[in-house]
Amino acid sequence: MNYTLLTDFYEITMANGYLEHGLGDEIAYFDMFFRKIPDGGGYAIMAGVEQLIDYFKNLKFDDDDIAYLKNRGMFSDKFLEYLKNFKFECDVWAVPEGTPIFPNEPIVTVRGPLIQAQFVETMVLLTINHQSLIATKANRIVRAAEGRTVMEFGSRRAQGYDGAMYGARASYIGGVAGTACTISDKLFGVPTLGTMAHSWVQSFDTEYEAFKAYAETYPDSCTLLVDTYNVLKSGVPNAIKVFDDVLLPMGKRPKGIRIDSGDITYLSKKARAMLDEAGYSDVSIVASNSLDEHIIRDILKQGAKVDSFGVGERLITSKSEPVFGGVYKLVAMEKNGKIIPKIKISENVAKITTPCFKKLYRLFSNETGMAIADVITLFDEVIEGEKIEIFDPNNTWKRKTITDFTAKELMVPIFEKGECVYESPSLKNIREYCINEIEKIWEEVKRFENPHIYYVDLSQKLWDIRYKLLSQHNKGEL
Repeated sequence: MNYTLLTDFYEITMANGYLEHGLGDEIAYFDMFFRKIPDGGGYAIMAGVEQLIDYFKNLKFDDDDIAYLKNRGMFSDKFLEYLKNFKFECDVWAVPEGTPIFPNEPIVTVRGPLIQAQFVETMVLLTINHQSLIATKANRIVRAAEGRTVMEFGSRRAQGYDGAMYGARASYIGGVAGTACTISDKLFGVPTLGTMAHSWVQSFDTEYEAFKAYAETYPDSCTLLVDTYNVLKSGVPNAIKVFDDVLLPMGKRPKGIRIDSGDITYLSKKARAMLDEAGYSDVSIVASNSLDEHIIRDILKQGAKVDSFGVGERLITSKSEPVFGGVYKLVAMEKNGKIIPKIKISENVAKITTPCFKKLYRLFSNETGMAIADVITLFDEVIEGEKIEIFDPNNTWKRKTITDFTAKELMVPIFEKGECVYESPSLKNIREYCINEIEKIWEEVKRFENPHIYYVDLSQKLWDIRYKLLSQHNKGEL
């Protein structure tokens, strides 16, 4: 499917207007950033870059697209001819997938002709917002599980086809072990997992017959759903009987049981005792049923004997906070080869933007390897040397001198003049990279409640430009 017209209509009206007023080829710089971490968390996770690359590579206006726009009767023949000969020519930088990201720092930057850089806004936001939201939620749930396996089970509750497919991909980046969504394995290599539904058990005359048939069909991966009728009175006893009658004579060991309803803490404790007594201490207990990070954390504190979790709707929709508030703002224009900073000013202080073409650095302690802070600089600034002074951009008297550090530039080139210059890592490598990078974030930042705020600072030069533009506005000079 051609997604070129998956855009807000005002992107098209503005594009036509830019061309009509001679601004179409003016070079513009746009940043994507977000203002708030979902669920009050300490960090988010970047995801969706590979799909953004696919969008840029396939950006074109079909004859049907142009015919549709012509029929609207709003656009000039000059503009429609421009679209007919459209070729993506922008430079794009992005933070790699799996990287922990923080509010108000650029995570995607697009530089190019104003028409083009403006036009891609909707898909940049749609793609990165969705997958970053789900990857972030998945990581919270994985951390709550404290090393236990988490599986994504939310396909049927996802918000549309893409929500299911790309949600599974993003969940895997965030740390889940696999998904119930089969097509996500085929398309992206997310491992698929799953056993049976209650309907399997109900389809046989007895629960025992249902379990026996499944064990005979899948003796090497037998996990039985034990809550169709009664977990402790029939489900677990029948599972144990099938393990004894079917699997042991075949020389096989069962994999697990799954509990999908009821008091997970109580039932898992009782089921664990029954399995252990029957000689199946190696059989794992899987829990599902409207779980999230808070429920998982609570039942584990209560001593639940659960080895892995299947998490569905509250993960795939990020039910507790289903919006990742990324925005896409103009930050600079070029005039006669000179970069002119642009700023958006608002009565809402949080919505005032940071102008200029910028770089993003992460400072790591050489002693501990942990992340200290992020620093946003002008595009031509280089952080190097033995020490650097960083400061809070809102409370500038809060300053700290950092020594013995390594600075890493986070954003990497994705496109140069419309040509892709970046090769996306495998999804498995992205997931491993994500795990490793999160290990470099202090535990205080990873708290579920009231996490320590990770500092994102501005260089002195960048802060000075921002302050100058704000001062000019106050004087009526802008």
